[in-house]
Amino acid sequence: MSVVEQYARAHIVTDEEDPGAVPVVLRYDPDRDPRSVRIGLPGPHEWTFSRALLERGLRAPAGTGDVRVWPCGRVQAVVEFHGDHGVEVVQFDSKALLRFLRRTYTAEPVRG
Repeated sequence: MSVVEQYARAHIVTDEEDPGAVPVVLRYDPDRDPRSVRIGLPGPHEWTFSRALLERGLRAPAGTGDVRVWPCGRVQAVVEFHGDHGVEVVQFDSKALLRFLRRTYTAEPVRG
């Protein structure tokens, strides 16, 4: 297995009415960049950042560049993305992110 792709549900935190859970895609491609993960939000929004940042942020607040991650209570985690068009704050079940991270550590790059 090389590419890890996992679908999850998350809540986008806004000042507007809660749209409910939205589908997101968590991706890891060790052949493309073995140190990074990608999160695809609804629409054309995809963010690439350090896998280590995601892991650290599940235990304690962590941030680098345009991405911040922190635990929110015992079973939630928040990922905050800063871009040209503002800030997107997304709340996940920590379990989904932990499951995804475990799968990334078992993925092997394809040997040519």
